[in-house]
Amino acid sequence: MSSDAAPPKPKYNLRNPLPLSAPQEAEVKQLYYKRVRGLCAPEIKAFAECAVNRTVTATWVCRTQRLAMNACMVAHAKPEEEDRAREEWFATHEERRRVKEEETAKVEKRRAEVIRLMREDEKQNSGR
Repeated sequence: MSSDAAPPKPKYNLRNPLPLSAPQEAEVKQLYYKRVRGLCAPEIKAFAECAVNRTVTATWVCRTQRLAMNACMVAHAKPEEEDRAREEWFATHEERRRVKEEETAKVEKRRAEVIRLMREDEKQNSGR
């Protein structure tokens, strides 16, 4: 038995330092799809303009636009683009958390104000 073999190094994914919950993964997917749609906006717009006031016939009447749109989406819907979306999600995570905390604080402040007003109203009505 030789101890020359080095133990396997653990693989760290530096682009995804934390495991994400299902809702967080959904947010990453939303960013990913938004980015891909943004890259293919002209093709999507061309297909949408062709498909206006069409139902079933849009499939073959707008075939060239549909194929161009799909080709663009497939060309840009790559794991690298998903990695970029994940990086963007991590980069904006603190900002989103801060905004959410501010919104929660506003709601709590308003809730406390409503409770105070209800108690004042109760005192006025019970004194009658």
